[in-house]
Order: sequence, then structure tokens, then C-alpha cells
Amino acid sequence: MESLPIRVFGDPVLKRIAEEVQDIDGTLADLCGRMLEAMYEAPGIGLAAPQVGVSKRFFVYDYGDGPKVLINPEIVESDGEWEYDEGCLSVPGMSWNIVRPKMIHIIGYGLDGEEISIEADELESRLYQHEMDHLDGKLLLDYLDEEQRKEAKKILRQMIMRQGNTGPEGPRKIQFP
Repeated sequence: MESLPIRVFGDPVLKRIAEEVQDIDGTLADLCGRMLEAMYEAPGIGLAAPQVGVSKRFFVYDYGDGPKVLINPEIVESDGEWEYDEGCLSVPGMSWNIVRPKMIHIIGYGLDGEEISIEADELESRLYQHEMDHLDGKLLLDYLDEEQRKEAKKILRQMIMRQGNTGPEGPRKIQFP
């Protein structure tokens, strides 16, 4: 099975608000399996559907206790503040100190249709918030001040141009040495 390409900065799908998942079926389960392969290959700990060109509200992740899926997630509570150096598979090779809530309560559904409720702290909390941002059309660049964002976009555009990573479907995954 061919690995799914991870969409990078500049791809319009990354700026769209993803639509709710209506049907949890075998097609969705297969896509989640392929997304997990791409996530592990990248490597990463989370991957949202828009990052593979699918504008639907779900993401896959593995926070150390095996692969999981969260469908139509919603953060229902957050508390505190925590700053941490954060990177993104769709903004490859770059990271910034980003301030996010320290603790969250997130709910959603698994592939079996059962409701999932998770209370998370620090890095685990950040993982869910980061993937939720992708579902809401937001990238790490949106957290930067104007000068940081301008410099980051310049570097990313140069990487994309050097590698000729544009095609009819937009920028593709950037390879780093």
C-alpha cells in the first residue's frame, strides 16, 4: 500500500475548516490505517485528516500506548497555560515555543462509534490541541507574531521551490537530509 503524502504549508486544504464525519465505516477505518502509516513514517505522534488532503474532522495519534483515532473531537474544557517547543509535520523542520492551555478535556468517537472522553495534561494535551487546530484550518504559523510568521513563510517557500514540490494538488511533503 502506498504511503499517503503529508500536505505542507501552502496547500489550501490546511486552511479549511474540516466537516463533521457522518459515517464511521470500513472506508474510514482503512484511511485511518493509511494515515497511521504516514504518521509513523514521518515520524510524528499525531496526524489530522486535512494533513493528507481529507477535509473531515478526525485525527489519528499514538501517545505511547498504541494507535488511536478520535472522530468529531471537541474540547469541552481547558485550564492553565503551558509553553513548549512545538513542531508540525505540515511545517517541516521548524518549531516554535507556543503557549497553549496546560490541561484539557476532549471528547469524540472511536472507530467503533463509542464515545471517548479524555482528560489530558501537558504534552498529551498539546497533541490533541494541535490536531484540533488542523481540523479548524489553523497552523502553528498562526500563533507567531508578524515578524516570525514572515520569516517562517520565507524559509518554507524557499524549501518548496528548491525541491519543486508543487503539482496540480499543491505542495507535497518536503524531504530533509
